[in-house]
Amino acid sequence: MARPEQVLLLEPQHELKFRGPFSDVVTTNLKLSNPTDRNVCFKVKTTAPRRYCVRPNSGILDAGTSINVSVMLQPFDYDPNEKSKHKFMVQSVLAPPDMTDMEGVWKEAKPDELMDSKLRCVFDMPVENEKTHDMESNKMMSSSLLKSDSSTLPPKSMSSTFDDGEVKKIMEECKRLQMEAQRLREENKQIREDDGLRMRKSNVMSSQHTSIGMKKDEGLSARTMALIVLFFVVGVIVGILVL
Repeated sequence: MARPEQVLLLEPQHELKFRGPFSDVVTTNLKLSNPTDRNVCFKVKTTAPRRYCVRPNSGILDAGTSINVSVMLQPFDYDPNEKSKHKFMVQSVLAPPDMTDMEGVWKEAKPDELMDSKLRCVFDMPVENEKTHDMESNKMMSSSLLKSDSSTLPPKSMSSTFDDGEVKKIMEECKRLQMEAQRLREENKQIREDDGLRMRKSNVMSSQHTSIGMKKDEGLSARTMALIVLFFVVGVIVGILVL
């Protein structure tokens, strides 16, 4: 039996385009819209789960709402002669009116109730004079998103990717990481200064020991010469007396 037609509207419909360079995370958006009067459960799957991070990768789309799914391609060595075989699939099922467990809905769903749409991935490398601008744009987009693998997202009804509370948490975490990095830099600087001070002290002490040793050697040499002269004088006097 053929599966029912997909009720969600996808934008883009057929392909996800990722624009290089691919030395950093490249992000593209997939918009899902629910034009029906029913809530719809959805999942976003890929044939290359280790190469992509999807946020959110599952959830419930309320009737008449839409959501932006961020698809982040991880850095890799791009080969223009190699065509991408990666694909994504958006799977959906109508949520029952009395739904309490989204995972239970997927487990109990019959094959003829599941709907899906497939998209292929396209890699596009810009010309040389556009690379700098695209790299900056990609960094700004990826820095505002959680960098994690496409693991299970707690089920909840949503109409946007992040709410104000989640954005605030992300900003606070970025600020905390910046402060931690600054603290580590200061500790590293202090350690280098302490090492330099210890080395200077060691050099000074070594110089002092060398100077003391030289003075001792000079004192010994003077005493030796005095003893030699004294023995010579005594020898001369004894010789005269004997004669």
